[in-house]
Amino acid sequence: MALLLKTDIERGDAWQRALHAADPDMTVHDWPYDGDPAEIEFALVWGPPRGALRRFADLKAIFSIGAGIDHLASDPELPDGVPVVRMVEPGLTAGMTEFVILGVLTHHRFMLDYAAQQRTRIWREIPQIAAARRRVGIMGLGVLGSEAADKVAALGFAVAGWSRSPKERPGISTFHGEAGLEPFLARSDILVCLLPLTVETEGILNARTFAALPRGAALVSTGRGGHVVEADLLAALDSGQIGGATLDVFREEPLPPESPFWAHPRVILTPHVASMTIPDSAAEAVVANIRRLRAGQPLHHVVDLRRGY
Repeated sequence: MALLLKTDIERGDAWQRALHAADPDMTVHDWPYDGDPAEIEFALVWGPPRGALRRFADLKAIFSIGAGIDHLASDPELPDGVPVVRMVEPGLTAGMTEFVILGVLTHHRFMLDYAAQQRTRIWREIPQIAAARRRVGIMGLGVLGSEAADKVAALGFAVAGWSRSPKERPGISTFHGEAGLEPFLARSDILVCLLPLTVETEGILNARTFAALPRGAALVSTGRGGHVVEADLLAALDSGQIGGATLDVFREEPLPPESPFWAHPRVILTPHVASMTIPDSAAEAVVANIRRLRAGQPLHHVVDLRRGY
């Protein structure tokens, strides 16, 4: 079998090694591929140009290198009937959980305030709040959100989750749908966004959302930049309605040098690194899924492109 690989140049060799280790018999072609399109059975890609996959008429599955599939769902020219599979692998999940915990603890322990005090040489204790009294709200209870919710709750925080449809999670208060959004926001002192980017979630972090949070709440944004109405967030930060934000994703990436977020005193930003797919473990997941397909079994983690997840 032959697989077409499209990833960043820096990690291409690592992916090649990982895929060969997972299946030494698999042929892997790097993007761009100018050979016979009929040779390509599978595509493992991130951000292919619109319509570029359509010429591979014998594709049996398209695998997203990352957890998000909006880079594929936004392409109306994807090959008809070819399943699209989102990336679910242990390294990706662990990395996101680590970043969410880092963000929650950063705001819980007033690290933005202590950083400001350090810059002005102020030595002053800020009274601490017990984790049990700090309410964390996680938007999105898929694989990443559920794992993050469990681990944050294990640290003693009062955790709730919000999703589009009803979901149950032991030890987590759950809300869903439009009716559940404002009650969920009202009890979220630290809001974490791990939603997929869909038509329904585009711009969901907006002035109305921020106003529904307790005054001074913090935001940890690790889903997609399209979730945030950036002008509304800046206004909420400047008014104090949002007390601080950890931002890993932005509408335009790389973030333009003129963006106010770079120098905002209440913002910590990172360059879309909250979690990155680990080639070794991800290659094993991809190959295992391919073997399922060849054995006549259904693929794991197939997405519904109409819903966007």
